[in-house]
Amino acid sequence: MPPGSAARKAGLASHLTCLMRRLRFQVAYDGTDFHGWQVQPGLPTIQGTLEEIIGSIEDRTVHVAGSGRTDAGVHALAQVAAVSIENPIPIDNFRRAVNRLLPAAIRINGVAETALDFHPRFDARRKTYEYRIFREEVCPPFDRRFVYHHPYPLNESAICQVAPLFEGEHDFRAFAASDDRDATGGSKVRTIFSSRFERNGALLIYRVTGSGFLKHMVRNLVGVLLEVGKGNCTAEDVRARLQPGSAIPAGPAVPSSGLFLVSVEYDNEQTAAHAR
Repeated sequence: MPPGSAARKAGLASHLTCLMRRLRFQVAYDGTDFHGWQVQPGLPTIQGTLEEIIGSIEDRTVHVAGSGRTDAGVHALAQVAAVSIENPIPIDNFRRAVNRLLPAAIRINGVAETALDFHPRFDARRKTYEYRIFREEVCPPFDRRFVYHHPYPLNESAICQVAPLFEGEHDFRAFAASDDRDATGGSKVRTIFSSRFERNGALLIYRVTGSGFLKHMVRNLVGVLLEVGKGNCTAEDVRARLQPGSAIPAGPAVPSSGLFLVSVEYDNEQTAAHAR
């Protein structure tokens, strides 16, 4: 190697690093017509759409990282994402340019410069999901994409009483669908900080905040709570599902249409959305 070439390469690498920026932003989306967050070849996804649009602005392939992989049909008020780019475009112009090119079902907001090593998923401390159930006989056509229509008899008082049983640190394997990450032997233990059901007009709303969530976990939590409301499941049945190593099969899962990722929290701050 010619003298000084190593130093020149190190200097070039340092220069390229200086040019790189890490942008963090919120993403709101109607997930009805998408096959979830994660890129899937030949299928419309939120991540894939963002990478295509931002890549066209950056004029190169980019990777957009998200705080979590929402399932097909699930919505978000404030998914948190991040991307590394070299383009010096001001953040307000970046937001406007991306939103101009995105389909109407996806919008970004709250764009900010962040540390180059920031990761929306690994740095997250809490996430909050909300599940909306429309209880009246006739569901307005304008709401149908964003609720689970269930006008049938339920003991809502029993549901509200049992919901807090999920709070604390538990093994949630009985509330998780199989995942491609299972091969790595990852833990199914998660901490739930708050788990509550409440009535708000025609809506029965479940709101849950936790350290993290397994695949289909929230939809399975709601499904089991609805079984409580139907009289098919008791508080003791729920406790049995939470026992370490429980072999009780997951489910039943409710439809994805009523599920929203509401907020993601990080150390010393919160990134949240408020429905309008």
